[in-house]
Amino acid sequence: MERAYAIWRAFQDRFLAPAAALLLIGSTLLALLEVLRRYALGVSFEWQQDAVTFFILSGVFLYFSIAQRSGSHLCVEILVSALQAVGPRARRAAEAIELIALVISIVFLGAVVWWGIPEVRDSVRYGTRTESLALPMAPFLVVLLASFGLMAITMVFQIYRRIQGLCGRSVLVDPPDADAAPH
Repeated sequence: MERAYAIWRAFQDRFLAPAAALLLIGSTLLALLEVLRRYALGVSFEWQQDAVTFFILSGVFLYFSIAQRSGSHLCVEILVSALQAVGPRARRAAEAIELIALVISIVFLGAVVWWGIPEVRDSVRYGTRTESLALPMAPFLVVLLASFGLMAITMVFQIYRRIQGLCGRSVLVDPPDADAAPH
């Protein structure tokens, strides 16, 4: 499992993160180009706003699993934090609550992907397009569902880590971030 996790981290760091960054940088450059075209030349692309919006969203979607792995996503932990401050038994209960939350989350993501697949098929079948009618919606929907699936894979590793942690074993430890400042 350690090897699979190392491969997964490498995939996220070497493919997903650069792909997300490329989409975000490209979208930013396209938006800047459009500002110049609109205000300097008085013309603009009809499809530009849709492209910038959906490419930025796609970049964010691709980063979901990395944010999940690093815990840098939005989460509500008031109960867990309060329990961790109480004592060892409460800390164990907090770990169990986090495990249950991960299981519920992975079931939810699985359901979204499962029921999203027909939406993608319908989008392809009916040729659903963005508001400007210039871009097909299907690729963006595929990126969204794929990103949820990738996030679920990250959660599988986290569930395994939590279960092992409840058994007193430390597994799937992330190496220290080379860019992080020492404490």
